[in-house]
Amino acid sequence: MIQRLLVKNYAIIEELEIEFSEKLTIITGETGAGKSILLGALGLIMGNRADSKVLFNQKEKCIIEGHFKVANYKVKPFFDEHDIDYDEEVIIRRELTPAGKSRAFINDTPVNLSLLKQLSSALIDLHQQFDTMDIHQVSFQLRMIDALADNQERLENYQMRFRRYQEMKKRLAFLEEKKASASQEQDYLKFQLEELKEVKLLPNEQDILELEQKTLSNAEEIKQQLTKVNQLLREADFSALNQLQEVSLTLGRLKDFNHRIEENYQRLDNLVFELTDISSELQQIEESTEPDEERISIVNERLNTIYKLQTKHRVSTVAELLAVQADLEAKVTDFGDQSAELLQLEAKIKKYEQELKKLGEVLSKKRKAQVGGFEKKVHKLLALLSMEHAMLKVDISRTKELTSTGFDQVEFLFAPNRGSRFESIKSVASGGELSRLTLCTKSLVADAIPLPTLIYDEIDAGVSGDVALKMGHILSDLSSRHQVISITHTPQIAAKAHKHYFVYKTLKGNRTFTSIKPLTESERVVEIATMLSGSPPTAAAKENAVELLQI
Repeated sequence: MIQRLLVKNYAIIEELEIEFSEKLTIITGETGAGKSILLGALGLIMGNRADSKVLFNQKEKCIIEGHFKVANYKVKPFFDEHDIDYDEEVIIRRELTPAGKSRAFINDTPVNLSLLKQLSSALIDLHQQFDTMDIHQVSFQLRMIDALADNQERLENYQMRFRRYQEMKKRLAFLEEKKASASQEQDYLKFQLEELKEVKLLPNEQDILELEQKTLSNAEEIKQQLTKVNQLLREADFSALNQLQEVSLTLGRLKDFNHRIEENYQRLDNLVFELTDISSELQQIEESTEPDEERISIVNERLNTIYKLQTKHRVSTVAELLAVQADLEAKVTDFGDQSAELLQLEAKIKKYEQELKKLGEVLSKKRKAQVGGFEKKVHKLLALLSMEHAMLKVDISRTKELTSTGFDQVEFLFAPNRGSRFESIKSVASGGELSRLTLCTKSLVADAIPLPTLIYDEIDAGVSGDVALKMGHILSDLSSRHQVISITHTPQIAAKAHKHYFVYKTLKGNRTFTSIKPLTESERVVEIATMLSGSPPTAAAKENAVELLQI
């Protein structure tokens, strides 16, 4: 609940401070005195946007500060999640500078407007005519029915299981996707492996083929040159072998005369033998070397296959290709079958789904049991507030899939007049009707839901007399369980205040200021009497005011 609001340098407020009752705080005052300005200031600490035009003094910054007790609001997880110091008394502050810069703080920790809205919406429930109120939201409507049905523990149990159910479904989807992806990957790896195995690579094959390719590509040149070499070695009249053999014969005749000649004769004889062997070998090569178009085509095709595989796998040797092949074989072998885990998970999901359906049926049964009584109570309260023919209908339909709240879709339908069709609240209810409907419904669930501070701006628009008195009774009853703040023009509601503030204007020089003050009991009598009859109040109005304060 909000304990205190401090406003400095905002609109026509120079500085004011207001402390709120834990029950019902009423704010009254003359038209245009600045009551709506207070709500504007409050809106800033709720995260609303503003600019420097709202500054009272354009040379100083504007400060709006709200002090809250939050022990009963279960907001500690919010503080933990966003690393903000938590205390049971929280200060929310908003500052606007003359330069137009805005800063927000929660317990002196700077925060953005999104976080400010998130927290303040849990602490303040501000109702102004034509605002989008939470009664529009089907999630809140369901929450109200669950509160009446005392479904909190059942719903928490269901939601705990539902979260686990969702996690398992996500896991199943992940595994199925992984399996499909793995299957595709395995097929591709198998394709690559079969492609390599079909080629039947040999370790030194590339070197042998590349050499053969060179030989075959130059066969005519090789044959021509070897023929020439053979002629020079042995076939010409003055061939190398013939001349060496003649030299050998000459030295043979001299070898016995000098041992050194004999040594050289032996060396020459060996040379002749070696050269004869070389000549024979070259002749064989020459005779066996023939252009072979078919063979060179085969060699080229084989080498092209090897080169393509090397390019594909980004390697440069057959040995590396064979290593790739071995790696692919290992990967294909290592692919495990996830079917067993998938079957187990599917069985768990089915079991959880059956349990959730049972729990959902119980939740639904409890909700439906509350509908009739809730509708009757709302109709009764609406009749008290001069809406005798307005009807509320709680429509509960079944969703196709399990949701985080079961399989019930709850929607409040409203018919403002006799014979009107039931339609969504947002589309048919006027601002005044919304305010009264919200007041009625929330007063019925006040004990079951930890509602934030309820702030009503002119909820009494268009009502007076006995209806206003009954509205005052409802607000007073609601404030016995929740903090309520109401800006009102109706004396019957103002009389129910536990703390009553009066907003007024003052003049200082050529400037108008908004001020606020708490009223004493005697001042309240005068204020309520003035609201009844005008200023100055009549004696009869004063007597009536005293009577209202005692009711």
